[in-house]
Amino acid sequence: MSSLRNAVHRRNHKERSQPLARQKFGLLEKKKDYVARARDYHSKQDRLKAMREKAAFRNPDEFYFKMINSKTKGGVHLTERNDKFSQDFLKLLNTQDLNYVTQQRDIGKRRIDRMQQGLVLLDDDVHDEFAEEEDEDMFGSGLGSSSKAAVKPKNHIVFVDTEDEVKTFDAAKHFDTAPELVHRKFNRPRTSQLKKDTVVAHLEKAEIKAATKERERALTELASRMEREETMAKLESEMKLRKNLMLKGRKKKIGVDKDGLAKYKWKADRKK
Repeated sequence: MSSLRNAVHRRNHKERSQPLARQKFGLLEKKKDYVARARDYHSKQDRLKAMREKAAFRNPDEFYFKMINSKTKGGVHLTERNDKFSQDFLKLLNTQDLNYVTQQRDIGKRRIDRMQQGLVLLDDDVHDEFAEEEDEDMFGSGLGSSSKAAVKPKNHIVFVDTEDEVKTFDAAKHFDTAPELVHRKFNRPRTSQLKKDTVVAHLEKAEIKAATKERERALTELASRMEREETMAKLESEMKLRKNLMLKGRKKKIGVDKDGLAKYKWKADRKK
């Protein structure tokens, strides 16, 4: 019987559409749409009623620390920690993701390490050459005697086995470099490097000034990157703390840090 009932053609009942005169009001509301709208309306009314009852029966002596530690301004909830940060820091805090900040901080740290390792520093004697010229000008005018006396001699001690080696000691041969470069403490190329012309054996004053300027530019960039890394580290720690504050668990305030922000300690929960 069931197979015969399915074989008989039955009429497809279609839903009523919106009349042409009411097309501007959109689709015609069906009963299931009305039920969803009515349930949403009544749930909102129930919540408003519950809040009115809480406000009517509240205890006037009731006090919570959140009453003084938090406030709303223009409908936006403000916390105590936001008062300690600048607007740029708060903008970063609200727009960046924790994983993104951690990734960018790791990239910045690797960049700083590469800059610190690859930064070519000029020899101190190069700067002393210019300092001596300035001192000569100052001595000519009767100044700089105290600064000249404060200069300490620079020594490089090399240990040998016998007294004969002391008498026949050759610094250029020992350091494997040219005699003109023995006085340098660093940036002292070896003889093999000089033969390959990979470095310049003798720098003119103009080249020294250019190298010094490049070094200062690299140091400025390094300082700015280190400052940015410090900001990113502070941002990462604040984001982790706010994330942990939203999680469950017993905690208590144990003090404040150097910026005046609260520090918390969570009680260890026994894992099952």
